[in-house]
Amino acid sequence: MSKDYYDVLGVPKNASEEQIKKAYRKLARKWHPDINPGNKEAEERFKAVAQAYDCLGDKEKRKLYDEFGEEGLRAGFDAKGARQYRKWSSAERAGGGRAWQDFGQYHSYEDIFGDLFGAGQRAEPFTSTTVSAGRDIEYDMNADLVSALKGFETHISMQKLKVCAGCQGSGSDPKVAAATCPSCNGTGRMDVAEGPLHFTKACPQCRGRGKTGKVCSQCGGTGQVPGTEKIKVVIPQGVKEGSKIRVAGKGEPGFGGAPAGDLYLVMHVKAHPYLKRKGNNLYMEVPVTVAEAMAGATITVPTIDGQTNVRVPPKSQSGQTMRLKGKGASDPKTKQRGDLMLKLVVKVPKTDDPTILEAAENMNRFYEGNLRGDIRL
Repeated sequence: MSKDYYDVLGVPKNASEEQIKKAYRKLARKWHPDINPGNKEAEERFKAVAQAYDCLGDKEKRKLYDEFGEEGLRAGFDAKGARQYRKWSSAERAGGGRAWQDFGQYHSYEDIFGDLFGAGQRAEPFTSTTVSAGRDIEYDMNADLVSALKGFETHISMQKLKVCAGCQGSGSDPKVAAATCPSCNGTGRMDVAEGPLHFTKACPQCRGRGKTGKVCSQCGGTGQVPGTEKIKVVIPQGVKEGSKIRVAGKGEPGFGGAPAGDLYLVMHVKAHPYLKRKGNNLYMEVPVTVAEAMAGATITVPTIDGQTNVRVPPKSQSGQTMRLKGKGASDPKTKQRGDLMLKLVVKVPKTDDPTILEAAENMNRFYEGNLRGDIRL
C-alpha cells in the first residue's frame, strides 16, 4: 500500500480539512477490525488510514509533512534547523564557499544537524532522539446550553494512537534479544559527509538507540497502534462556546517512555429555544397575562437552579426587564455568577368572545393620549 498519506486517503494534496475528514471516516468504517474480524489486510489498511489521518488531520503535522515528508514527523525534528541547512546547502552549491561564516544561531555544522535531528547539546552528540513527549490532540464536544451552564461528567470514546501492548512502545519484539546496531556500531549516530565538515545525525536503522532487534509485528516498529479509548471527562460549570478543557495525559502517547500529551476538549454549545447567554448574564422572555401585568402577581419561572418565584410589580409593561441576581452563568475562572434577566411579554387572549372584546374596548379609555403619537421616522 502507498506510503504517501494523500494516496492512502485518496485525496489530492490541496484537499480541504472537510474532504480529508470525510475520506478518513469512510475508509475507517470500511477497514475497521470490528467489521473485518480476522482480516489481516483490513487491519493493516486500517492502521495506514489512521496514521495518514493522524498526520493530515492535524494542521501543524500536515504543514511539516508537505514541506519535509515523513522526516518532518519524526520525534525531535526541528523545522527551523532544516530550513537553515537548506539555505546553507544552496549557498554552498552556488559556489559561495564561505556560507558557514554567517549562519544565524549555528556556529558549526555539528550545531545544524544537532538541532535538526534533536541531538541536544554538542557536548552530548549521542543523545537518543526517540525520547519525546506525546503530541496534544483536540476533540470537538457538543453540549446543550443548560448542561454547559450546570457542568457535567460523561465518557467519550475516541479513536487515537495508543502504546502498543505487544512491545510496550519500544517498537521491538520483546521476545527477541537486542543486538548492537551494525550501521552505527552501537553509537546511535551516523556521520553525514556533506559540506566542508563532517557531522552526525541519528542512526535511521536503530533510531538513535544503538541497539536493534526484531521489529514488533503488532505496530511495525512505531511503538504505537490505532485504537479506541473510553475517557471520563468532567465539564466545569459555565463553559462557553469555543472553551478548551484540558484533560492531562490523554493525548498521543510519548516515545521512549516520555509522558503522553494532553487532550483538549473544544466545546460547542447548542442554542436554547428560551435561554440566551451574553457574557455571564442569561436572558429569558417570560409571558404574563394582562391581569398579572396590571395588578401585579407572583409567578413561577425556571432557572438553572430549579423553579423560583418572582414578583411582577403592578402596572408592568411588555418589554420591561427584571433582574435575578446570581442566577446567571458561572465564570469558570472566578466562579462568580452573572444575573438572570427576565423580559416580560404581555400576552392577550386569542379569542372572539364578546365579553372579552367588550372588556378590552372599555380599557381603551384608560390609555393616556395616542400610544403611537411619539413615533417618528
